[in-house]
Amino acid sequence: MRTGIWFVCFVMLLTLTIAPAPLGAAAVKDDQFEALRRFSQVVDMVETNYVKKVTKAELIQNSIKGMLEQLDPHSAFLSADDFKELQVSSSGAFHGIGIEISSENGRLIVVSPIEDTPAFKAGLKSGDIIMEIDGESTMELGLNDAVKKIRGALGTNVTLTILHKGAQQPIDVVIARGTIPIVSVKTQELESGILMCRITRFNEHTTKELRDKLAEYTKKTPIKGIVLDLRNNPGGLLDQAVSVSDTFLADGLIVYIQGRDPQSRRDFKGIKEAGDLTDVPIVTLINSGSASAAEIVAGALQDRKRSLLIGEKTFGKGSVQTVVSLPDGSGIKLTTALYYTPNGRSIQAEGIVPDLEIPFVAPPSDGDKTLKDRFTFREKDLSRHLENGSTKKGKKGSKAPAGTDEAARTMIEKDNQMRLALEMVKTLPKIREIR
Repeated sequence: MRTGIWFVCFVMLLTLTIAPAPLGAAAVKDDQFEALRRFSQVVDMVETNYVKKVTKAELIQNSIKGMLEQLDPHSAFLSADDFKELQVSSSGAFHGIGIEISSENGRLIVVSPIEDTPAFKAGLKSGDIIMEIDGESTMELGLNDAVKKIRGALGTNVTLTILHKGAQQPIDVVIARGTIPIVSVKTQELESGILMCRITRFNEHTTKELRDKLAEYTKKTPIKGIVLDLRNNPGGLLDQAVSVSDTFLADGLIVYIQGRDPQSRRDFKGIKEAGDLTDVPIVTLINSGSASAAEIVAGALQDRKRSLLIGEKTFGKGSVQTVVSLPDGSGIKLTTALYYTPNGRSIQAEGIVPDLEIPFVAPPSDGDKTLKDRFTFREKDLSRHLENGSTKKGKKGSKAPAGTDEAARTMIEKDNQMRLALEMVKTLPKIREIR
């Protein structure tokens, strides 16, 4: 009984310790230091009375992490290791499974898998919910902690518990970590003079890769039209989004960012350069996996009347994160502004709506039900059909043009959006004359 009384008194004592003083409560409420005083009290209380030993440094660091993660899905505290990984992932190859993830209402969501990566090959798709990582629930797991757990040594496995859209039960997907490729641009001639440029992400080499491939093709064949494929491109570096857009624009505004301060607006404009393709018809493909930098490019080309957009509404990640290094090697990633298209449209939570909203239609079943299921959440990585090796003809009326090579034929016949893009880019000059 005495123990019970002591416990009650102890709890009451702690409660009284953190209770605000009754005198001058209104003035204290407005005091800018009141919140800091309360924070200090809680830190001291936890350090002294928590069931396990914990240092004040750990408590403060965890408080910083929680503070940033509560702001939005993209602001975060970066440990020294996290900071290094962020730098590596933007500049070169790294080890992992190859997905872009986000956090939405406490759920870990796949924004998009990166083409030709373990995650892509394992069948992960835009919109998948990652419920567990190696058996650990992701409900209380911060975004950076989740990324850290998913990445790992080359060749090791990670088990993700995935819930697909429309599925009743989650499934476990075991994925072997691999080297994520740095090649971000792929090209394929659809027919003579019509070139498909597939950009899988925006790293520091993207614009150079794109310009090199365009120049290489131009040496052999004059370009009559371009199909720019940004589907399931999770984004990347802002400067690369600007320079890729500038490849197809003479000059003028491409995107601007605007923070809380009206005076903080910053414009990003194109400049005239040798090698720009400013008069070649372009059709751009987008879907729900097109995010961030990919949305900047799509929005700029659409607003500037430079390209027709086909596909489905993009992801809507239109916020700007500023990364700041701290003296101990750690850093913070803080949302400081929003992206706006040349016409002043905010991308954030709205996305880019295509000019022609055309859902992807899975090809007739070749006995591969998994292939059809990959596209149940708006869009999956549509270029998947490039790799399945099937050479069967599509339905009547959906065949590739004569003279098309086998790789392009397979792509066109199995991808209705690509097929429409090809037809539209050939007639686009006529459409422009009507305008």
